[in-house]
Amino acid sequence: MEAQTLLGLPVVLALELVDGEVPPRLSFSRDEAAELAELVAADLHGLVPQVNQARLALAGALFDQVELLRPGFPVWATLDELARRVPRGHLDNVVAFGSHDGHMPALPLEPSPEFAEGAMRLLPLTVLAPEALAEDLSEQLEVQLVGRGEAGALTADWLMRTLGIRLEHVRYLSRNDLLALTCVQYEHVNLAALWTMLEAALLTPDREETAVTARGLALRYLDGGVLVQSPSQWLSAQTLDDDAARRHALAGIIFELRQYAALLDAHRLSLRLQPTIDRGDEAGVGYLLETLAAVESGYEPPALFAHEAPGLGLVAITVAQCGEGGRARALAHGYPLQSSALETLVTLLAERYGIPAELHALSRIVLDDQGALGAPNTALH
Repeated sequence: MEAQTLLGLPVVLALELVDGEVPPRLSFSRDEAAELAELVAADLHGLVPQVNQARLALAGALFDQVELLRPGFPVWATLDELARRVPRGHLDNVVAFGSHDGHMPALPLEPSPEFAEGAMRLLPLTVLAPEALAEDLSEQLEVQLVGRGEAGALTADWLMRTLGIRLEHVRYLSRNDLLALTCVQYEHVNLAALWTMLEAALLTPDREETAVTARGLALRYLDGGVLVQSPSQWLSAQTLDDDAARRHALAGIIFELRQYAALLDAHRLSLRLQPTIDRGDEAGVGYLLETLAAVESGYEPPALFAHEAPGLGLVAITVAQCGEGGRARALAHGYPLQSSALETLVTLLAERYGIPAELHALSRIVLDDQGALGAPNTALH
């Protein structure tokens, strides 16, 4: 069997926690992982007897779905690679990888504490099957796991005793099942466009894809990342006549953009502004920045203005110059999508324009005469 080409069939063991329960740790020791692997092997053999002709590999670590569903599926790719290196052993061709001195054998197999509070924890498995068997075994796993994939009582009991927590359900899912579940979850909270971007990145990474968010912001998947329409550009295209309605709409777009930015980052997808002919764009960790115009002589030195919205705090920073009569012209708009990025963005803008890193709070979103994101028409001195 070792000389044959082995194809990885990805599976997860999904642990649905009782409300309020949190696992005390995110990984199992080597010995614990080996014990669990034997129980899992028995469960899967009962569901799909053909698995005894394949190699089962288990990573003794508990992940959130955002950690598993990343471009290239790095957790499964690493598990497959490690499992292929191990010679066929004495545990009925079952391979388990656990932690030693608190660390898993490879970095992609280390769950992040950042995502440890979720109500469902996922333990990755892979079934390495000979090429001649893989297609039929994959079909059997898809059918049997979705229909009767509940883990055995011994497996569920072992998990609860070892982790010291209560579990609502423990069941096996194929990776396709996990994808379908994630799709439903995102669509349920009006993030269908996010799923469109994620699905493209995971399954068709070389194909361009477009979508529009629930609030109307245009998204585009391209070359491994997501391009998003500028909020100020989106606002300029709206037909709302009332400034209060325009401010409210822009605040809603920023709120939605922050949701998308957080989830895309969790799935390790980059986010940038959609480039246009007349605007420069760039992105950093936790912020987006668009450049509208160059500094011009005859105006006041540039200054930094902080747009704010109820419930969101600071939503945008505008770099603007005031000219004759105090009339302002916007040079750039920055959008801090994470609170931790605000200081970085302010420092960047201050250095770029050679001005003090001082924010002039506006206490609201300020619009120009055309209803676009702007700055107050008044000199600062």
